[in-house]
Amino acid sequence: MKILDLKLKNYRNCKDLELDLGEKKILIIGKNAQGKTNILESLYFLSALKSQRTVNNLELINFGEKRVEIKANIEKNTHIELDFAYDIDKKREIKVNRLKTKPKEFKSVLKTVLFSTQDLLLLRGTPQDRRDWLDVAISQIYPAYDDRLSKYNKIRIQKNNFLKDYNQNDVLFEVYNEQMIILGSNIIYLRKKFLKEIEKIAQKKHSTISGEENLTFLYDCNFLMDKEVEIVEISERFKQKLEERKKDEIQRGQSLVGPHRDDVVFYINGQDGTKFASQGQQRTIVLSLKLAELDIITQKTGDSPVLLLDDVLAELDDVRQNYLLKTINENTQTIITSVDTLLFDKCFLQEVKILNIENGKEIKNKLSNG
Repeated sequence: MKILDLKLKNYRNCKDLELDLGEKKILIIGKNAQGKTNILESLYFLSALKSQRTVNNLELINFGEKRVEIKANIEKNTHIELDFAYDIDKKREIKVNRLKTKPKEFKSVLKTVLFSTQDLLLLRGTPQDRRDWLDVAISQIYPAYDDRLSKYNKIRIQKNNFLKDYNQNDVLFEVYNEQMIILGSNIIYLRKKFLKEIEKIAQKKHSTISGEENLTFLYDCNFLMDKEVEIVEISERFKQKLEERKKDEIQRGQSLVGPHRDDVVFYINGQDGTKFASQGQQRTIVLSLKLAELDIITQKTGDSPVLLLDDVLAELDDVRQNYLLKTINENTQTIITSVDTLLFDKCFLQEVKILNIENGKEIKNKLSNG
């Protein structure tokens, strides 16, 4: 899989930008706040139909403009054209090969793995941050997962609204719980299944970087032990926990049980990485996770996703930098942003296409060594 080109119209500070990306390794150079991250964000957006930086698509539109457009040609056995547009009236257009399509079909075309400086804070972030990472990764492998997650969240919000104005309607209470159990049990099952699969890959990569340290994962759910369980058992325990917490939910006016409350815990040699791991150890965990994502998406889909590295190399030491750059599969298109070329050796630079970005525009024939 390869992104051949990208066209941005009124995308943040990229008012009218066209980039030729038809190489396996692309290095985008520019000072801070020039548009490098915006470019990678737009590519990620085409794979997920959402930004990793905002939940409000209106923020993508350049100030004073009425419409944003993202267009790209993808090489995936054949050439596929992706078109996204969004206007200030919140009207969205998504097209594959110039034909209107559904979000599920649109997102099935391009697969990406984004690794940014924000990801390095994954272990120190909130449970929501870790759930977001997990959900995005799963959605790239199981397209139906995103739809189930969306439906679950809608039911959860409806139940919360019901609880805030509770009128002792136990029949409606049970209806909401039953829907949450069906959707939530499926989400939990897929999360646990994915974590088990990616753990095996991440363990090997982590061991290579760190030496003898052992990396393990735990899906932290307050009504399940960390063992293999089928959906039926998950549903039964989910239902039991909801019954136990019914009075608490009514009193607090919100849903207290379900996958929206769960977390992922990373252990190094049996110790909680969020509490005891050094900054270097935490970065090794995240690096291992991202590289494992690449491998598992490739295994499950048969096509290597595009790797997007947003200013992350400057935050890694030499050992982790070298491991990252040297272990990327030759078939993986890699697009990297950096303020200059000083982090890269001459051999690497000979193999990459360098693009210079200033104020949302490509500046050609400019030196890039900072």
